[in-house]
Amino acid sequence: MAVCMKVEIWVQLLTTLDKLLTLLEEHREVHFIEAMPEEEENLEDEARALTVAGSILVIMERTDDEFTKLLRNLDPHGTEYVQRLSDETRLCTLILRVKAELDLRRASHEEMCRIYLRQIEHLYYKVDYKKDSEEDSKLLMDKLCKYIYRYDTTDRIRTRAMLAHIYHHALHNRWAQGRDLMLMSHLQQSISHADIPTKILHNRTMVQLGLCAFRKGFIQHAHTTLNEIQSSQKSKELLAQGLSTQRMSERNLEQEKIEKQRQIPFHMHINLELLEYSYLTCAMLLEVPHMAAHQFDQRKKLSRTFHYQLRNADKSPLIGPPDSMREHLVASAKAMMKADWKTCADTLLAHKIWSLMPNAEEVKAMLKQKIKEESLRTYIFTYSACYDSISPLVLAKMFDLTNAQIHALISKMILNDELKASWDKPTDLLILHRAESTKLQSLAKQTADKLMYVMENTEKMLDSRGISLGTTFGNKGGNSATGLPWQSSWSNNLYQGNNKGNYNNRGNYNNNRGNYNNNRGNYN
Repeated sequence: MAVCMKVEIWVQLLTTLDKLLTLLEEHREVHFIEAMPEEEENLEDEARALTVAGSILVIMERTDDEFTKLLRNLDPHGTEYVQRLSDETRLCTLILRVKAELDLRRASHEEMCRIYLRQIEHLYYKVDYKKDSEEDSKLLMDKLCKYIYRYDTTDRIRTRAMLAHIYHHALHNRWAQGRDLMLMSHLQQSISHADIPTKILHNRTMVQLGLCAFRKGFIQHAHTTLNEIQSSQKSKELLAQGLSTQRMSERNLEQEKIEKQRQIPFHMHINLELLEYSYLTCAMLLEVPHMAAHQFDQRKKLSRTFHYQLRNADKSPLIGPPDSMREHLVASAKAMMKADWKTCADTLLAHKIWSLMPNAEEVKAMLKQKIKEESLRTYIFTYSACYDSISPLVLAKMFDLTNAQIHALISKMILNDELKASWDKPTDLLILHRAESTKLQSLAKQTADKLMYVMENTEKMLDSRGISLGTTFGNKGGNSATGLPWQSSWSNNLYQGNNKGNYNNRGNYNNNRGNYNNNRGNYN
C-alpha cells in the first residue's frame, strides 16, 4: 500500500490549512506565486508586493490526495474509517474556500478548472434521497462541468468531468441525459489513450449507466453496456475495487503494489454482487426466448456467461432449493424455459439482494412484467408447431396480461419476422403458419454453414502463405498445389450453388463426371 499520513498528523493538517486560509482571507495583499524561487520571497518590504513561493491550489490538491490514501489504508469495516470519513465535510469546506479565494484573486481558467474538478470528485458519486437536494446537486454539477467544458484546455480534466457528469445522471435515473452525453462525447473512441485512473472512472461510469438502464427497464441496453465488464471476469480489477485472488499468479509484487495504489475508497464502491445479478437477469430475459427460437442452432449465444452458469448447474449431482444468487437465477431460467412465469418471478425476486437496489419495489414490478412478456415469447417459440390457431384470450389468462398487451407483443414478433403468423380479425384468433424448418433442414443448414466456414478459413490460410487455390502442380496433372481438388468443376458448382441458396447446378456435376474419370489416370 502507498504510505499515508498518521491520523494525528492528518488532523493537524486540516487545522493548519484552515488557519492558512483564514490568514489569506484577512491579508489580501499577500500573493502566492507557484514558479517563484524561495530566495525571491518578499514578506517584510511593504513597499513592494508581498509574495510567497508556492500555491494554495497545489496544497489543497495534495491534501485531497492524502485523504484518499488515508481511507485506502484503513479497515473499511472499522470505526476508524467512519470517523475519518466524517472529515470529508471539513475537506469539502476547505475546497470551497480555496475556490472562492482563487476567484477573488482572479486566478487563471486552468487553476479554476483544477479546483472545480476536485469539487466534482467529491460530489458525483453521492445519492440525493430528497427531491429538492437532487435538483440542487443536478444544477451544481451542470454549473461545474459546463465551466470545465468551456475553459479547460487539457483533455484529462474535461474527460474526467464529463465521466463524472454522466455518472451523476445515471445514479439519479436520468438515463436519456447520461446516454446522450456519452454518445455525443465520443469518449469510447478516445478512452484507450487516457491514463489508468481515467479508464477506471470510465468503467465505473459505464457500469452505473448500465444499472440505470436496468432500473428503467431497458434490458437490451443494460445487457450491452454491462457485458464488456462482466464477460471479462475481471470486474474487481476494472473497477479498482480489489484484487482477485484467482489471478495472483498473473502479477508480481511490483504490479500488485501499483494496483493497490489505484484502489478507490470503500464508500465509493459499486456492489459487485448486485451488478452480477442484474447482468445475469438481463441475460436470462434475452437468452431464454432466443434459445427457444433457435432450438436447433445453439451456436448463436447472446451471453456466454449465462450459458456457463447453466452448464455448471447441470453438472451438479444434487439439485436442492436455491440458496446463492446464481442458484436463484438458474432456477428462474429453467422455470422460464417451461413458460412458468409465476415460479420464475417468485424465485428470481426472492433473493434479498434486491433490497440494495434503489427504488426496489418499482424495479421488482418492472421485472415481473418483463418475465411475463418473455415467458409468453418463450411459450410461443416452443409450442407454436403444436398449434394451428390460438386465442389471445387464452394467452392473456395464462400469462396475466391484457388482451392489448398480447396483441402488441405478438404483432411485434410478426413484424420482426420472428414468428410466421397472422391475425384473423373476424374470429380474433392468431393463425400460425407452418413455415418453420424441420430438424433435418436445420441440421443440413448447420452442416453447410460449417463447410463454408472451413473453406473460408482454408482460403485465408493459403492466401497468407502466398498460395493460390488455382495453382497447379505442373507435371502432375490437374491437381492443385495443395493436393486438394479445390478447382474441380464439382467444387465450383457446389460453391456457387450454395451461395445462391439452391442446387440448380447439379447438372454440371453429372456432365463433368466424365472429365473427372478421364483425369483419374493422372493420379496414377
